[in-house]
Amino acid sequence: MPRLLRFPLILLTVCLWIATTAWAADETTYPIVIRHAFGTTTITKKPERVASVAWANHEVPLALGVVPVGFAAANFGDDDGDGLLPWVAEKLQELGGGKPVLFDEGDGIDFEAVAATRPDVILAAYSGLSQADYETLSQIAPVVAYPQSAWSTDWREMIRLNSAGLGMAKDGEALIARIDKEIADTVAGYPVLKGKSAIFVTHLDATDLSTVNFYTANDTRVKFFGDLGLTSPKSVLEATKPGQFAASVSAEQVDAFEDVDIVVSYGGTPLLDAVKADLLLSRMPAVGKDALVMLGRDPVGTAANPTPLSISWVLKDYVALLAEAAGKAK
Repeated sequence: MPRLLRFPLILLTVCLWIATTAWAADETTYPIVIRHAFGTTTITKKPERVASVAWANHEVPLALGVVPVGFAAANFGDDDGDGLLPWVAEKLQELGGGKPVLFDEGDGIDFEAVAATRPDVILAAYSGLSQADYETLSQIAPVVAYPQSAWSTDWREMIRLNSAGLGMAKDGEALIARIDKEIADTVAGYPVLKGKSAIFVTHLDATDLSTVNFYTANDTRVKFFGDLGLTSPKSVLEATKPGQFAASVSAEQVDAFEDVDIVVSYGGTPLLDAVKADLLLSRMPAVGKDALVMLGRDPVGTAANPTPLSISWVLKDYVALLAEAAGKAK
């Protein structure tokens, strides 16, 4: 082929490749309509400025390479007090973005601070928004709220809803697939977990062990047990009511936990010793066998509530702790 004819053909091929690549990278069709507990939210164009409220919603855009303009400061597990959990700080550094505005939610959502970031969308798929919260935020920007009940959106739904709000639904599905594979590969190394039942106790007071508070099957921590090959005992399933992520029983009803193989909770050695010495709680088979996992206010304890970035950060450590307890439950 003559050189003069060959160059236009090469140029045409390059132009077609560029056009095809651009189309593939932005194939989302607008408007996007997202259904949730408060109705529907319509996204008319791809958001450029992304904000989030409540726990961990900002991890979805970060995991997809988007740095939010603002999100809630960490209020649990933040060892150095900078408002960022370690996996979030690491991702921000990797993406090369400056530190976003951190909203102080100690007294609830700071609506003025959110509005000041001028967001195009507000992500809140995992949250405890009230109707009033939702309506106020909606005056600032379109809001992606939870699908059914407050604080019950699992990590997969969080990714699906928030990535849809970003106009990145396919990227969200790819992220879920990567995390699922990582979980499966890790759990495969601990067959002792398969079929063991576990309960996640929300809070125990060493000075008053008369009540056992625990998360129901609606809670994301308990749902994560299922990802790791564990099951929920009958006591937890029977206590699970629509819209409720926690329940409690009197320690006098401790026999209800006879089918619990592993107990997971927050606390240190003093609490553990108190539980073992308690006349009622010590009757639990899991306590008698020392099949307990006591988590602290550290990254592992924080990430027991799984989020898009934290899973990879602590998965191996958390699964190893559960497997050690499961081995004692035989």
